[in-house]
Amino acid sequence: MQEEQHEEGLRRSLKARHMNMIAIGGAIGTGLFVAGGETVSTAGPGGALVAYSLIGIMVYFLMTSLGEMAAYLPVSGSFETYANRYVDKSLGFALGWNYWFNWAITVAAELVAGALIMKYWFPDIPAAIWSGIFLIVLFTLNYLSTRSYGESEFIFAGIKVLTVLVFLFAGTLLILGLGPEPSPGFTNWTIGDAPFVGGFTAMLGIFMVAGFSFQGTEMIGIAAGESEDPEKNVPRAVKSIFWRILLFYLGAFIVIGFLIPYTDPNLLNTEIENISVSPFTLVFERFGLAAAASVMNAVILTAVLSAGNSGLYVSTRMLYAMAETGQAPKCFLKLNKRGVPSNALFATVVFGLAAFLTSLIGEGKAYDWLVNISGMAGFITWIGIAICHYRFRRAYVAQGKDLKDLPYRAKWFPFGPLLALLMCIIVTAGQNYSAFTGAEIDWYGASVAYIGIPVFLAVFLWHKAKNHTRLIPLKDVNLSREGNARIKP
Repeated sequence: MQEEQHEEGLRRSLKARHMNMIAIGGAIGTGLFVAGGETVSTAGPGGALVAYSLIGIMVYFLMTSLGEMAAYLPVSGSFETYANRYVDKSLGFALGWNYWFNWAITVAAELVAGALIMKYWFPDIPAAIWSGIFLIVLFTLNYLSTRSYGESEFIFAGIKVLTVLVFLFAGTLLILGLGPEPSPGFTNWTIGDAPFVGGFTAMLGIFMVAGFSFQGTEMIGIAAGESEDPEKNVPRAVKSIFWRILLFYLGAFIVIGFLIPYTDPNLLNTEIENISVSPFTLVFERFGLAAAASVMNAVILTAVLSAGNSGLYVSTRMLYAMAETGQAPKCFLKLNKRGVPSNALFATVVFGLAAFLTSLIGEGKAYDWLVNISGMAGFITWIGIAICHYRFRRAYVAQGKDLKDLPYRAKWFPFGPLLALLMCIIVTAGQNYSAFTGAEIDWYGASVAYIGIPVFLAVFLWHKAKNHTRLIPLKDVNLSREGNARIKP
């Protein structure tokens, strides 16, 4: 029955290799290539390693939780559908719109970033022209078919993975003294306050950066709805993602820690517009790659387009799924002849374009607020995933079902989702804790950092007040493995 529904609607055309690259591609981006230097400068090489390791553990538990639910019920609505079925329909409503908004805004942010990157090569061409070109490219890739999105993301993510592997290889040779320069040994791990700079406070600041870096890993839950064999492909991708994140991020920070002292002022200047001092660029230059800055600029452009491409895909699928469950207008159910939700795609592009245009008006202050709301949305999504999995497993047992029948079972339950939930709450609460520690409270700084929380709660409470929803009793939780039947509020 489930397969028939997807034949009539969305098509299961994403292969195992697509799922693997979507999973890992979501975790590798500007957070590693650009922001990696600032994290080492802030907390030292040891502090950066510990912070990213802890956030990596949190992400692992979140992905195993999502993997268990996605292998059991692979639908494009993912956690919106799971919240509707396992927790409270108002939570599903709020999570769905929160996630759509998050990635629709991200598309706009990546259009801005892409234009900034192009200024490196073409400083005289207006940024809006590049943003327009990138929007057309991303729209086309998503409109053609799900397979075209999968193939393009496979290529984008492949370039990022190859870059990190080359960086780790070149860095290792430099550390061992086998490159053009003599090995620095452990010097950079012992200078000044290294390896741990600034203590726990500095590491807490890195938690936020690490969390933002890993946002996008949950895309695998959305993509499961169009995976060829979700019962096998989703668990396989989930199992591999933790070890790849560990290798790529921790390996990169080890290389940076050995080769670049945390006191190097270049580490504080790492912005998309100033790629020449990115840690990746600096290490490649030391290895003798004369065109390192241009190469890294091209790689970061790939990362930006990858984020925009995936953002357009997941936000479109979430809007379609909400229309399926009655949480969004029915017009978004329309598919083109290749099984792509065309109206949902059009709406997302229009919204993303409108958000982008706000960056050109009034110094972009309205756009900055939109991006800040979006930044918090990713952590809210992760909190929702942990809650949904906890309720799903408890309902599964309460209804007398055998855990052995699950296609994939997350380990360490209930410790895993509860630890991930606690860590997500701590990271979310600490977004801008410094706003409250000064002689006077920085209300503007606090409002900019935390604006996403009251917006989410307002949407949740509005839906609850309007539809009088309630927490679904465990015995009444819908554990059917059928695709989205319409859920009335």
